[in-house]
Amino acid sequence: MSIQKRILELIHREGPLTREQILQKMKVNNDLRKEFKTLIKNMVKEGQLYKDEEKKFHIVSKENLLVGTLQGNEKGFGFLLPEEEGVEDVYIHETKMNSALHGDRILVRLREKREGDKRLEGIVEEVLERSTKTIVGTYDDAGKFGFVIPDETRMGTDIFIPKKRKMGAKEGQKVVVAIDKYPTPSRKPEGRIIEVLGYPEDKGVDVMSVAYSMDIPIEFPKEVLEEAKAIPDTVPANSLRARLDLREVKTFTIDGADSKDFDDAISIEEKENGKYELGIHIADVAEYVRENTHLDREARERGNSVYLLNKVIPMLPEELSNGICSLNEDVDRLTLSLLVEIDIEGNVTGHKLAESVIRSHRRMVYGNVSDFLEDNSKVHYSLEGFEEELLTMEKIARARLKKRNERGNIDFAFAEPNIQLDEEGRPISITVEDRRFANQLIEEFMLLANETVAKEYSDKKLPFLYRIHEEPDEEKLEVLNSIIRPFGYHLSVSEEIQPKDVQALMKKIKGKKEELLISTMVLRSMQKARYSYERDIHFGLAAEYYSHFTSPIRRYSDLTIHRVIKADLNKQLTSKLIARYQSIFPDIASHVSATEKTAQEAERKVADVKMAQYMMDHIGEEFTARVSGITGFGIFAELENTIEGLISYHSMGEFYHFDEENYRAVAEHSKKEFHIGDEIKIKVVAADPIKGRIDFSLGGEEDGEESREGNAGKES
Repeated sequence: MSIQKRILELIHREGPLTREQILQKMKVNNDLRKEFKTLIKNMVKEGQLYKDEEKKFHIVSKENLLVGTLQGNEKGFGFLLPEEEGVEDVYIHETKMNSALHGDRILVRLREKREGDKRLEGIVEEVLERSTKTIVGTYDDAGKFGFVIPDETRMGTDIFIPKKRKMGAKEGQKVVVAIDKYPTPSRKPEGRIIEVLGYPEDKGVDVMSVAYSMDIPIEFPKEVLEEAKAIPDTVPANSLRARLDLREVKTFTIDGADSKDFDDAISIEEKENGKYELGIHIADVAEYVRENTHLDREARERGNSVYLLNKVIPMLPEELSNGICSLNEDVDRLTLSLLVEIDIEGNVTGHKLAESVIRSHRRMVYGNVSDFLEDNSKVHYSLEGFEEELLTMEKIARARLKKRNERGNIDFAFAEPNIQLDEEGRPISITVEDRRFANQLIEEFMLLANETVAKEYSDKKLPFLYRIHEEPDEEKLEVLNSIIRPFGYHLSVSEEIQPKDVQALMKKIKGKKEELLISTMVLRSMQKARYSYERDIHFGLAAEYYSHFTSPIRRYSDLTIHRVIKADLNKQLTSKLIARYQSIFPDIASHVSATEKTAQEAERKVADVKMAQYMMDHIGEEFTARVSGITGFGIFAELENTIEGLISYHSMGEFYHFDEENYRAVAEHSKKEFHIGDEIKIKVVAADPIKGRIDFSLGGEEDGEESREGNAGKES
């Protein structure tokens, strides 16, 4: 029995005990007292134990207590989001917050439900873990002292700044503040300014504010930069020994026009047997970033590069990401190459992995390649001499896409924004991103590589990281069915759902009025893709084996499996190394899943900020939009270029309520309804670039006259 279980059993048996009583009753000798004290402290942090005012420890699960994360609200109240599955959120009145801040891990005592209560309510007993160490906000100067007003309004408080700790900040500037003293019931939090970002309208301040607010590391530590600078910027001859030399093979990259780090290059050669050798060449970052170096530890901590429109926060210093690791044109580069034997119909008949050296002969851009594939007479100078290779690759990529679709690949095809900025970082146009075939061509080959590598190392039963996307759970599918049933659709949950079932539904709704609603609800019913040490399916891709192998410059997951592959190729996978990988890979999978989520949230926030900036010049104008979301406080509407704004129920002329079961907003008196996908007229009312929020009101002659009434329009 573990020590934690023994402590829990002791308290369960004898009731609340002080730390000293626990140590005495467990007969802990002096040599182990420190370790036991740390263990008890950790059990409190983990939410297993709770310490009362008499310093006695209670078992949380026996005391009507819940552990979870506080979700604050700008009005002062909050909600506990419980860690225990299946427990509803708990409302916490602003007078019951006990100095907890948004994002804190807290312990909440539930109030007994009274007759008429519609929700659980509670009081914060203790803050178990402070989540916020730094805050981004606007400096408000008060002479002898100042305050920072957080951008994150859910913090519910500003931060007091003593005069000596203002770091020269001026009124109205955006700053980063470190919290030195957390709040008490009688005192605001106190902090010191550690970075002055500049005025909100200064170039880059908006983007950097988002990055700092999400604790994304910006600068590299000195020791990391020193290691990076010590790496040669050319490939030394002695590193080519025993490598497969592919420098004479016609190899090229296809990337965005603004790309500076090139993870992957491709090549194709016809073989004597009439098949092709498709080369997928990936930067051998592991050759330069060795385990347990400063570079490696920093890359692991960052987890991935973050792309914030015109600002890249790289996983690796520029000397590597844009230099020696990047597959730049006309220079030797070390790679891991997957050489796939494939026919023109996309059938794979063999493959080989090898440490290699390549020389990219051409740097191509997606737009130019797409122009050529769509019209073979449009040959940009960068494509000259590669026309035959591109046309052959197109045929194979289309065949691979067809095969993926046949096995059940799910394509949600939501519109993505293309935000164009001027030299000062201001948005000048927002359009829908084109989905052209050059991007698809590269995607197909990268998918092929990721699947091939995952299957090989799963078969070898070696430690590995997989990219998994588990099948949706039955409860979410039941909710989905309740929404799609009125339209005449159904997904079977009596048997194990298959990707083809979802794919068939997506095909049926294509072009229908209900497409946006059902696509949105299907996506919400899906699990989130993540990294895992244990192999599982990738449901969305209908793939039994899947990994991330193709981007080691910008993803630590890829760098991790490259190390396994290289050790395997070089016969260096000893039992000791395998055991070490087995012990650390689960933690790496969990960590890089978390950093990926942070990066995605940051990218979305920056897009929201730029969209709000863009719409500031369009306040008062009317547009046609589609209802894109429905909540308890209003409906969201999306313009054709993907800009989204909120129409609050308060602005809609009469009271509306959210009918969650049928996913609609219904007016109390007129019975007007709004459904996802409805076309409406909107007027731009306000835009807040700091919050990344846009407010609409209903436009048109009759404020929502284009909404549907009663049950009209519910037929498929």
